[in-house]
Amino acid sequence: MSTPTQIMTLEQHPFVSEFRPQHRQRLTSLARPMQFERDQILFKEGDERRDFFLVMSGHVAIEMSIPGRFLRVETVGPGEELGWSAVLEGATKHFQARALDSATLFAFDGARLLDACNEDPSFGFMLMRRMLGIVRTRLQFTRLQLSDTYSPVARKAGA
Repeated sequence: MSTPTQIMTLEQHPFVSEFRPQHRQRLTSLARPMQFERDQILFKEGDERRDFFLVMSGHVAIEMSIPGRFLRVETVGPGEELGWSAVLEGATKHFQARALDSATLFAFDGARLLDACNEDPSFGFMLMRRMLGIVRTRLQFTRLQLSDTYSPVARKAGA
């Protein structure tokens, strides 16, 4: 259960700010505040854990497993989100998420979010619009990474 102070903090997160007041209230009623310490795993690649997270403080590495180690794909921090696939039924995590420092997040169970979407389609529409915004941002980020990796300058440098 979130305290009034936590709810006020959550309502200031960029992901939540565009929701109507009644939708913000619904979203905050589903929020679970969580604290992670440095190197603590939020979820592992292949996990069926179905949480969506809003980062309030600290930083989280999104990593993929490669033989012998993990490769950091992205770092998310305050005002950002991770775990958007939690709203996809039957999906497993394709990455690992690990706290890089002490991090405070709000977690949302994906199944409960979907139930809320079904109960209130206007809430569901706004939630899915916001989720697609995350997907768009992640795709743009991936495109830039690939462009940097395979650009003529990178090839000359031996990348």
